[in-house]
Amino acid sequence: MSISPRAPWRATPLVAAMLALSPGVFAAPFTLTIYHTNDLHGRTDQYPQLVTALAKARAEYGEGLLLDAGDIFSGTLYFNEFKGLDAVEFMNLMGYDAFVPGNHEFDLNDPESGHQALAAFFEAADFPIVGANLDFSAAPEFNALLGESIGTEPQPGHLYDGVILEQGGERIGVFGLSTQSSETVSSPGNVTLGDYRAAAEAMVAAFDAQGVNKIVALTHLGFDSDPAVGNDLLLARHVEGIDVIIGGHSHTRLDAPVTVAENALGEAKAPTVIGQANEYGKYLGVMQVTFDDDGVVTASRGELLAAEDFEPDADAAAMLEPYTARIEELRDAEVGVTLGTALPNPRHGNGDEQSVRADETALGNLISDGQLAAARRVNPQTVMALQNGGGIREPIPEGPVTVGELIAVQPFGNRLTLMDVTGAELLQTFEIALASAPEESGAFLQVSNGTEVVYDSREPAGERVVSLKVTENGELNEIDPARTYVIATNNFTAAGGDDHAALEAAHNDERSHIVGNTDWEMLRDYLVEQGDVAPRVEGRIVDRARD
Repeated sequence: MSISPRAPWRATPLVAAMLALSPGVFAAPFTLTIYHTNDLHGRTDQYPQLVTALAKARAEYGEGLLLDAGDIFSGTLYFNEFKGLDAVEFMNLMGYDAFVPGNHEFDLNDPESGHQALAAFFEAADFPIVGANLDFSAAPEFNALLGESIGTEPQPGHLYDGVILEQGGERIGVFGLSTQSSETVSSPGNVTLGDYRAAAEAMVAAFDAQGVNKIVALTHLGFDSDPAVGNDLLLARHVEGIDVIIGGHSHTRLDAPVTVAENALGEAKAPTVIGQANEYGKYLGVMQVTFDDDGVVTASRGELLAAEDFEPDADAAAMLEPYTARIEELRDAEVGVTLGTALPNPRHGNGDEQSVRADETALGNLISDGQLAAARRVNPQTVMALQNGGGIREPIPEGPVTVGELIAVQPFGNRLTLMDVTGAELLQTFEIALASAPEESGAFLQVSNGTEVVYDSREPAGERVVSLKVTENGELNEIDPARTYVIATNNFTAAGGDDHAALEAAHNDERSHIVGNTDWEMLRDYLVEQGDVAPRVEGRIVDRARD
């Protein structure tokens, strides 16, 4: 019997009876809706508009999972004052279903007390935390929050490798992955990070064993970030069985989902759909993924909804008011110093010829001089201070200097650390700092007055330092590889942050001592002590390739 393609199909009485008895035989495809955010970085003031965007999206697309791919911490005065406890209140209001910690969630680790702020953030959450390659078990501040590997009935604020969430009558497996670069760009402390691919393969097998065939990886790996530490594209190509990746870390704006349908060998594989929603709460990501009966993705679509296109939700705006009032009070408090000229914080990504991560800057000189002054109050024998370029985040404008401006420059709350290092270790440290020059690197070191670094970026990495000198007793002398020197830096760099392996070795050898003084407070105190300040670039760091 032939049927015209234009004629509507109607089941015969016999077929209708068969469908009634065996609905799974002709089951309708299942479509999963996911709403997602990532890399808010302390932009708490974005939430009122995101609340409205989410309500409008749910009205159009229906109910769905709400996921965040990490880096709620660090970046604004909101964070510096409230340590994420403001953000989590809005996340609870919106009804997030899962969260994976990003690298900046580990910024506030204290060598003595651990991650107290992060533990408080988790405890306040109405949603579970997922991280299959994160091990919190050696950090006692998280002991009460440790859950089983897979949470079938996940508890708010508890830590799991993955969770099983119900959506539209289907069970969805969601597991977390966080970038191993946290070991060098943040301070995980007693929290350890494992291989992302091995963790992902284990999670797919574990979900399969539970009969879950729709699997979402919630990742803070980066869409196409450094392949040496992994990214979402590599995850999709190397690990079979992941249907959706909701990502963060690279701040990538994926206006529509990206589908990966080939493995690392170029062979066809079941599709994996990837989404990421840029940064700073600018967008709410929306993704819809359709599955067949076997849990294989057959179609996907999605978009990014710009938060600025929506009016702030009235209740959320009212919630924000006391937080903003406190921030404005803090932001506007003047420290008692006026700058006659602005102190820029140049970056190649902003079109600047020079970069704080590749060149000496006036602001870098000011910060390192302030550290040296603070260090010499503790130990007058300190010969130099080092500030990693990656830790200088904003410029200081001309005019009266405020607390808010200083915190924005150094938002991580790092503390002054004195180190006993050999001249050989110092030379190795500067080889690490200069390995990428003239390209940017967070490891690049700004140096204090009395230090002179001459290098040649044309030479191979590891062979670039021409001379390293420090001033002692009024004379500029070459560093002696066999001598031991007292230097100052921040606790992040001292512990090996930004790949500073030579300093890390000294730190692990217990030749590193935190002596207090938060970074932005040292800068404030130095500005006040100096009064009339006019820092400039003065040839502390010289690249012979540019002569």
